[in-house]
Amino acid sequence: MTHILVTGASSGIGEALALHYAASGNRLSLLGRNLERTQAVATACRAKGAAVSAISLDVQNAADMEAWVQTCDNELPLDVVIANAGVSAGSGGAGESADQTRQIFSINVNGIFNTVLPAMAVMRPRHRGQIAIMSSIAGFRGLPSAPAYCASKAAVKVWGEGLRGQLARDNISVSVICPGFVVSGISRRNRFPMPFLMQTADAAKLIAMGLAANRGRIAFPWPMAIMAWIMTTLPDALIGAVTSRLPRKDELPAQP
Repeated sequence: MTHILVTGASSGIGEALALHYAASGNRLSLLGRNLERTQAVATACRAKGAAVSAISLDVQNAADMEAWVQTCDNELPLDVVIANAGVSAGSGGAGESADQTRQIFSINVNGIFNTVLPAMAVMRPRHRGQIAIMSSIAGFRGLPSAPAYCASKAAVKVWGEGLRGQLARDNISVSVICPGFVVSGISRRNRFPMPFLMQTADAAKLIAMGLAANRGRIAFPWPMAIMAWIMTTLPDALIGAVTSRLPRKDELPAQP
């Protein structure tokens, strides 16, 4: 039986990944901020034949997360850990305030640490396992529309890239996932055109294919990934002129 742990499983890509992996012979350990929604996802996964446990925890709490990961591993050794939980800001015309900036980093960075570090601890002694870290194409370049979000995703992207080489000696695979715009609670707050917007089920399939192939970076859709990479190579003055015209989240109308 393959044991797969997913954080941020109550909606968006996390939910889609849980449903994708839900099958007879798989065990899923799901975590979400909203227990009711997470349990609903768990019920849907059980209907597809998977053995499922669901819990609501704050990924910012290192002690609780360590205890949960250890408990999951004690029940059945973890094969795949997908650190997916994350947040953005800018809804309701609020933008990235000082408090939101700190919260974005606390959840998107510390929350990843609090999932991956205990996963590493249980996988290393047995020299096997796979870890997936959810970054974003937004992590390739800081954008004025969401500087804290971009920076948080850049931090975990670079950390994951470094971990891949470090953990290879322990036969633990690490993949960094860099999606573009995917239908989710985060993207639904955006009040501007989102190029190459992808459905969550399609994103989950691409991620699962990348993990099966042990790809270090799983970035999609490819046109957007190429554009993001090109942006990192262009002169700052040119990029500044382009990105300054992007809509600022705090100038967008509030979500109805």
